[in-house]
Amino acid sequence: MTVDGVILAAGFSRRVGQFKPALPIKDKPLLERCIENMQPVCNRIIVVGGYNFQKTAELTQPLSGVTLVKNEYFEKGMFSSVQSGIRAVNAGRFFLLPGDQPAVKTKTFREMLAIEGDIVVPRYRGKKGHPVLFAAHLVPDILALPETAILRDFIHSRAATIVDVDDPGIGMDIDSMEDYLVIKQYFIENMG
Repeated sequence: MTVDGVILAAGFSRRVGQFKPALPIKDKPLLERCIENMQPVCNRIIVVGGYNFQKTAELTQPLSGVTLVKNEYFEKGMFSSVQSGIRAVNAGRFFLLPGDQPAVKTKTFREMLAIEGDIVVPRYRGKKGHPVLFAAHLVPDILALPETAILRDFIHSRAATIVDVDDPGIGMDIDSMEDYLVIKQYFIENMG
């Protein structure tokens, strides 16, 4: 079965004060780190841009196997980006990953793909995280939700399958410069 990856990178990055997708992590932009960890298991990566779209286009342009879609309504929040991204899905399953989570191991994506289920959620030491793996037949149901919806509520309304993984990266996102520094150090120590 084919698999797409959807990376949400349309936000304002307000709390960090800099454009998050371009922040360097070991000599590569954060967005590229998200893509490269997911790419070995995906047929195609869909990046959803919005704010600073031209810069997002510059970051993705040299990368193969990446499709950039624009969320014209990114100001409305993350769910609008979810809907923009999944409209481009044409595989049987797809991963959904926030674009500020570059430390998810490729091994985790593989372990999740080995699990049957319409929705697969990773868990590390009792705490759930990202990415989430969806069956593509759920796309119409997600698109039918109002733009004010929260994807977590949709996931909770279905029978999600939980898979325990040995990967703290599923819970590591960048909401502040302190988070960024923690992830930079984590990469140095754990990500080759």
